[in-house]
Amino acid sequence: MEMRTTPLRFALGKQSSLAPARGSDRRNKPEVDSGGEVNPGVRLMYLANEADLDGIRELLDSGIDVNFRDIDNRTALHIAACQGLTDVVALLLQRGAEVDPKDRWGSTPLADAIYYKNQDVIKLLEKHGAKHVPAPMHVRHAREVPEYEIDPKELDFTNSVEIDKGTFRIASWRGTEVAVKKLGDEVLVDEDKVKAFRDELALLQKIRHPNVVQFLGAVTQSSPMMIVTEYLPKGDLRVFLKRKGALKPTTAVRFALDIARGMSYLHENKPVPIIHRDLEPPNILRDDSGHLKVADFGVSKLLTVKEDKPLNCLETSCRYVAPEVFKHEEYDTKVDVFSFALILQEMIEGYPPFCTKQETEVPKAYAARDRPPFRAPAKRYTHGLRDLIEECWNENPAKRPTFRQIITKLEIIHNSLSHKRRWKVRPLKCFQNIEAMLRKDRSNPSSRSGSSRSSRSSI
Repeated sequence: MEMRTTPLRFALGKQSSLAPARGSDRRNKPEVDSGGEVNPGVRLMYLANEADLDGIRELLDSGIDVNFRDIDNRTALHIAACQGLTDVVALLLQRGAEVDPKDRWGSTPLADAIYYKNQDVIKLLEKHGAKHVPAPMHVRHAREVPEYEIDPKELDFTNSVEIDKGTFRIASWRGTEVAVKKLGDEVLVDEDKVKAFRDELALLQKIRHPNVVQFLGAVTQSSPMMIVTEYLPKGDLRVFLKRKGALKPTTAVRFALDIARGMSYLHENKPVPIIHRDLEPPNILRDDSGHLKVADFGVSKLLTVKEDKPLNCLETSCRYVAPEVFKHEEYDTKVDVFSFALILQEMIEGYPPFCTKQETEVPKAYAARDRPPFRAPAKRYTHGLRDLIEECWNENPAKRPTFRQIITKLEIIHNSLSHKRRWKVRPLKCFQNIEAMLRKDRSNPSSRSGSSRSSRSSI
């Protein structure tokens, strides 16, 4: 009988972080050789998967190569790193295992440990000299480095603190405070997300608008990859609303105009619109002048093409997302108009939409055509504000206005509110001036008599 010489495949436990079928937990039996015996090298991988330290020692003592590779070029160290077995990793390294072997997909034990978030294994491998795999956007020639590239050594995290739900951190870059977003491991090992991220960065560097947070650059030639944007110390709209409560109609309309102008700019981008898809108060920031800027349209949210993957409540707040998204229907820029309506209502009402419902219950309410109630006095929805909100959260996306149309309506409302305010102020100032003249007249009799003679002579 001809002996089998082709390496075998180990198919137990978690698979390579770069393999097409990664993450499975297949309970197959270890492969055997042509004689019906378990291949010794595969047995080593099996024992590593089972965390059998004594069995590993016995097998290695018998002369089995600690760096045995299966048909996918995976080693026992790959297996232990995927499973997060720190003791097994330590034993294999002690017995001479290569710290940075690459499997057929280019993944190392460290890359696998990072993908499966096995922190103790990551630290141990790094301690033994394991090197991070170059960022997936790494280029070979200096001339190919993108214009927006930032040297990570220029980012000072010495006094860094977390901001925005832990997604961003404050850092210092060339003497200026900036916001830095480190990309998750899932981006580094997913080719589709890497491509989407590359396309996004090419687009972000072109965005320039006073109501959109400014993109400053990115780290793409080393890991971890990062996005760097301007830092706005006044915080987000959510914090502001918690502190202020319901806003005056004039303030709410002014803020709404800021949001609408930023969103109109994104939606009218050429050749394809930029859909935010996660427009909510925490993603709207305040600048030093008190104006608002749309922010956080990152790799998981910025859509330049149709995306079939539905959102879930772990990715974004269910309270502000249009029903067609959760119903897995096709959607376009009008999902952001729906979210805008809820934000405008919240600014006037003073509390989030459906605040008495659990987060996961809100999409069901929207799908059933329910909308948050209007509880504030009618005068707070003056000059057609309520009509505009109802138009923006229409069940039929096609009937929702564009942000350019919203801006036109808001400007009319803003002008009406400003005119009404001026009308109130001017009579008050007039009466104040008359009162001042009378006080002056009473305190100066000669002026009063002279004024009388002058009046009679003129007659």
